[in-house]
Amino acid sequence: MAEAHQAVAFQFTVTPDGIDLQLSREVLKHIYLSGVTSWKKRAIRFKNGVLTGVYPASPSSWLIVVIAIMSTMYARIDPSRGTTMIVMYKHRYINLSQCHPWLKHAILSGKKIYLESVRPLLDDEQYKQMETVANDFKKDPAPKFQKHLKLKSWWATNYVSDWWEEYIYLRGRDPIMVNSNFYTMDLLYVIPTHRQAARAGNVVHAMLQYRRKLERGELTPLRALGIVPMCSFQYERMFNTTRIPGIETDFVQHLKDRKHLVVYHRGRFFKVWLYYGGRHLWPSELELQFQRILDDKSEPQPGELKLPSLTAGNRVPWARARLKYFTEGINQASLEAIETAAFFLTLDDEAHGYDPENIRSLDLYAKSLLHGKCYDRWFDKSFTLIVYKNGKIGVNTEHSWADSPIIGHMWEYVLATDCFQLGYTAEGHCKGDINKSLATPTRLQWDIPKACQEIIESSYMIAKGIANDVDFHGCLFNEFGKGLIKKCRTSPDAFIQLALQLAHYRDKGEFCLTYESSMTRMFREGRTETVRSCTCESTAFVRAMEDESTTNEQRLALFKKAADKHQNMYRLAMTGAGIDRHLFCLYIVSKVMGIDSPFLKQVLSEPWRLSTSQTPQQQLNLIDIQKFPKYVGAGGGFGPVADDGYGVSYIIVGENLITFHISSKFSSPETDSFRFGQNIRQAMLDIRALFNLKEKM
Repeated sequence: MAEAHQAVAFQFTVTPDGIDLQLSREVLKHIYLSGVTSWKKRAIRFKNGVLTGVYPASPSSWLIVVIAIMSTMYARIDPSRGTTMIVMYKHRYINLSQCHPWLKHAILSGKKIYLESVRPLLDDEQYKQMETVANDFKKDPAPKFQKHLKLKSWWATNYVSDWWEEYIYLRGRDPIMVNSNFYTMDLLYVIPTHRQAARAGNVVHAMLQYRRKLERGELTPLRALGIVPMCSFQYERMFNTTRIPGIETDFVQHLKDRKHLVVYHRGRFFKVWLYYGGRHLWPSELELQFQRILDDKSEPQPGELKLPSLTAGNRVPWARARLKYFTEGINQASLEAIETAAFFLTLDDEAHGYDPENIRSLDLYAKSLLHGKCYDRWFDKSFTLIVYKNGKIGVNTEHSWADSPIIGHMWEYVLATDCFQLGYTAEGHCKGDINKSLATPTRLQWDIPKACQEIIESSYMIAKGIANDVDFHGCLFNEFGKGLIKKCRTSPDAFIQLALQLAHYRDKGEFCLTYESSMTRMFREGRTETVRSCTCESTAFVRAMEDESTTNEQRLALFKKAADKHQNMYRLAMTGAGIDRHLFCLYIVSKVMGIDSPFLKQVLSEPWRLSTSQTPQQQLNLIDIQKFPKYVGAGGGFGPVADDGYGVSYIIVGENLITFHISSKFSSPETDSFRFGQNIRQAMLDIRALFNLKEKM
């Protein structure tokens, strides 16, 4: 997803303190710090497990477990079967393994997979050169680097994730707006109320309910294949979290239960308390508070209107301005209110959403969620909730703390709770009594000098340039969906990925390195791995589709071969046998040790001109979309990854709809998001035609 942009753009600033012949002291320092962080997390989790119980049992149930095991021993029954299930259920964070199990043989298998992935992109001479460089790397210095990674895998919880967060996200000095943050849309067809304050009231209340369940450990862990619990670590920082800018690197500030949020409306900031008498505010009470803000006619203070653009521009100017102008007085107090809030809410003065009469309505909606006006979202917050004046909603999410399925899980709960549990009155207001004795929201006060206002304006202009360059197209593909693809006995993901390969070849006349994001949450603190979707098998299929001399039977055979290859690669990535995160960590070790590696430098600098990601739907199954077909989500997307490439997020919605969120840059003469969307649509239809000729659908 958006991490593909960071993966080829990050700048490494660590230098070695000295190199030992056996182990680098600087690398050992990094490994030690990773381990300390891991053990701190384990201590916190152990405490939380004792206090709140572990899914699905409480601490008292362990007495039953002990008795059961003792009974099996007395009865001479093998207790391993029961013990296996107990270990699986023991803790929501304990999964298949702490880190990738293939680390021992990773260099040999990784080299083979990498060379396979670049073979369709290189001519014979280029491939031979790459093969030589890869073989040289395998001999030396790869074993030195691997030795350090093995040590880290023994000591740290996950040998990848902490470095991934630090070097891919937090050390990036470019703007995070568009380049890193991503967005999630509302229900596609339904707006449950057109009253802005009421929609905000229900949605915020539903988020508070979700946060309470999260803090109490009441959310059932998701399971891979319905069996293996997936790691829930990323959920911990969903609320009460802010990315804090620094000169060399940012850091993620996560706090315990926060009792307020900050609202932005027409250039003013308001602090709203979320509790009254020890309980959450009811939706009707929140509606009242938000309506008070909407009715407030006061003007922004000097410098206040575009203040959030500091979070949209380059990180270093923001970090310096924060140190100079926001560390004392009312500026410090107001900034602290924002950074310690549960989350950030924008009551937007625009109207957006899907309009079937306007082919570009999704495009404008997506761009608004992705970057807005460049000064009306706080891009550093874990997420910004946006509520438009027509009642439509969406979320802009900061990427360092989690990946899209995490925010998607919360979003599904919120939409279902909003529409099917809380509901609205006939007039569109939140249900419940109105407590008019609530204290009114508090305006945050600022004293922003001219010099700081100039920095704000500079950040705004940089962000505005980035936003104006985003060429976005939302494509609703409803000719067929998952239902028909399954009849073809093909993985829906493989079907779509091959369609993307065909569409890209038709669009540009060439193949490119393709990034598909796969989750690795079957491992503790796992995040993502890369599936390299452009393969020898997929390129053979695409060429056959464009070769008029090839029969449809031959094309179909090549399609099935390419689809099988893709499924196997996705399976490898998901189970820890991908190569890109391992290569990334080897590169980190090489830079810390001060050893130059032409192979790793080449691998980490290759542009992903087609970056793709599937956004999961129905993680919770709270809405029966067969019964309520209009209550489907529109999914979400991210900004363009390469200057001359495409970013594509796709969402398989039910049985008969697939949505594509396509981004590129206007400044590139090689790309056009609308054109690429049309190519995707035609590619999907052309592949379906192969099966129509083979069997009746």
